[in-house]
Amino acid sequence: MLIIPVSLQIFSRYTQLIPAYIWTEEMARFLFIWMVMIGAMVGVREGSHFEVDVWPELGAKASAALQLAAGVFILLFAFVFLWAGWEFTRFAWNRVSELADLPLWMIHVAWPVTGLTWLVFQSERMGDAAMVLAGRAQPKAEAKHLEAAE
Repeated sequence: MLIIPVSLQIFSRYTQLIPAYIWTEEMARFLFIWMVMIGAMVGVREGSHFEVDVWPELGAKASAALQLAAGVFILLFAFVFLWAGWEFTRFAWNRVSELADLPLWMIHVAWPVTGLTWLVFQSERMGDAAMVLAGRAQPKAEAKHLEAAE
């Protein structure tokens, strides 16, 4: 979806074949916001955000405890996105974008939706870590994306 308004913008800038569309820049920005937020949702769901290893190789229970501690901060951040995003969306409820004439709540709702999905997905991940910590489940094999360099 993002390629359509960006391509129109580029072609209209360098050719006279199509008229210069003003709304394409705004539409590209709005689509980019949603693309980033959807990527962040998937990143929390899959646990594929980057992480820095500062601890030595930990056992299953210690690793689960560390995941729970880190998960608390992700949940706090998700609450901020949900609460502040809701206020952000309410602010934009009766407004429209200047050039594309789109309702701004359609763009601003990306923040509370992201916060809500982070709450759900991180709660699921923390539940899995709690089960490992309690000894009722085996740790899931996390994909190490950068292990190929070794």
